[in-house]
Amino acid sequence: MVFLEFEKPLEILYEQLEKLKEIGASGEIDVSESIKALETKISEKRKELYDHLTGWQRVQLSRHPERPYTLFYINQMCNKFIELHGDRYVKDDKAIVGGLAEIDGQTVVILGHQKGTNTKMRQYRNFGMANPDGYRKALRLMKIAERFGFPVITLIDTPGAYPGLEAEERGQAEAIARNLFEMAQLKTQIICVIIGEGASGGAIGIGLGDRVFMLENSWYSVISPENCSTILWRTWDYKEQAAEALKLTAEHMLANGLIDGIIPEPLGGAHSAPEEMAQILKAAIKKSIAELKELGTEELIDARVDKYSNMGMYEYVPVEAKTEE
Repeated sequence: MVFLEFEKPLEILYEQLEKLKEIGASGEIDVSESIKALETKISEKRKELYDHLTGWQRVQLSRHPERPYTLFYINQMCNKFIELHGDRYVKDDKAIVGGLAEIDGQTVVILGHQKGTNTKMRQYRNFGMANPDGYRKALRLMKIAERFGFPVITLIDTPGAYPGLEAEERGQAEAIARNLFEMAQLKTQIICVIIGEGASGGAIGIGLGDRVFMLENSWYSVISPENCSTILWRTWDYKEQAAEALKLTAEHMLANGLIDGIIPEPLGGAHSAPEEMAQILKAAIKKSIAELKELGTEELIDARVDKYSNMGMYEYVPVEAKTEE
């Protein structure tokens, strides 16, 4: 098991549990009662830790190396999956995966960021940072869904769109803007879920939907805490304060009306029970598809546009007419 910094008390208890189990395995001493008592203590400590998580701790959980990624959820939730490749312009961006799938008899187009599960795969997937080709591939898949009336499901988990020179040369900003323009008027249901990191335009590039959800221990913001700290304090040392100031947790996003709901995670985070997490996510997606199917196409698009038009707060201050001198 991989323990995060704030989980050190749990790590100590687990080490004690392993030692007790080794003693019990030898058969010389009966330690069953001690094991049971320690397991109870671990459960209580875990609940205590996870009931009072800070914004920075949730950011850490969203980046946990054992946290499930898009392909894991696809394989767990879908009865069938046919991956489609390429943007028909440049190449196949490995940071975004997607294709046709079936969820309990319902055909969908599902796509999302994929980070990779080890060092080699993370490099292959560019750490989940998509180039313009990835966003254009995503749009191509969404247009297929529109043509055949399939719901679109996007799973978001990225530290941001790739900021490299080649990405800018191929039109990174235009590709993201084009996706927003097309998704706003796409003639089919769109369900978006932030399953880990939801950073900046890299997230919103596939994140405009009729229903937008966040997993309990994910984050959604225009900038990461580290980069925010670097801009404000010229150092990463204040990332914890930046995380709190950014109001980037699921609770903050829901309170500000920027998402439609929070999907709970198993105690200890999605990585502690990934199969269970996949079933919870699947249930939420199926419920949303059923609700959105009740709306006609025009009604669906109008509701989507109204939803985003009503986000944020503003105050109208009339400009006083200039008087002639």
